[in-house]
Amino acid sequence: MKLFLDSAITDEIKHSLEYWDLDGLTTNPKHIKNSGKPFLKVVEEIADLFAGTDKPVSVEVDPHLTNWEQIVEQGVRLSKMSPNFVVKVGASEEGFKAIRELTKQGIRTNATLIFSVAQAWHAARAGAHFISPFIGWKENYGDSTTEFILEVAEMLERFQYESQIIAAAIRNARQIADVALAGAHCVTAGLAVYQDSMQSPYTVHGEKVFQNAWDATPKS
Repeated sequence: MKLFLDSAITDEIKHSLEYWDLDGLTTNPKHIKNSGKPFLKVVEEIADLFAGTDKPVSVEVDPHLTNWEQIVEQGVRLSKMSPNFVVKVGASEEGFKAIRELTKQGIRTNATLIFSVAQAWHAARAGAHFISPFIGWKENYGDSTTEFILEVAEMLERFQYESQIIAAAIRNARQIADVALAGAHCVTAGLAVYQDSMQSPYTVHGEKVFQNAWDATPKS
């Protein structure tokens, strides 16, 4: 399973590339806003960080666009900014039509805000390179996220669609494990979620035990 960072903050991206050999990046309008920079400036900076690699970077079109032709127009412009860029499009009738048209032009897409197997199926049929089921949001309302990923993965395999699942809106280490076992191809989460997943109170306790033993060992 590939590890993507969900962010548009360049310092976080640099850290993740250096420490984790990050496999890719996903952004959205909320992350762009949190970067504190204008849209074009931050995506240009991100493009520079990934230049010379084959790591995919999902950049979302203006979510106000509700006409497929407008989505395609902006998607084409974004794709020309960097060979790493994957055009992120929200799930809808117009969005799936835009994904189909962008795919015909050889432009990779990421169908986002996926909350049902039916939506994932429409995205796969349209040729989406990535499909992003949102996990945390569904779990907040009591839905089974493990079953959701299992069903999407089964659908893709049964009908031999080539789309890859990016499990998105991940909130904790348990969800990373759940989506991995359920068959997600990629996981995307924030910096803090990954850093928390690298720790455990049991590890901290064990290190303290070993440190005390080390200190109590005769030095000669």
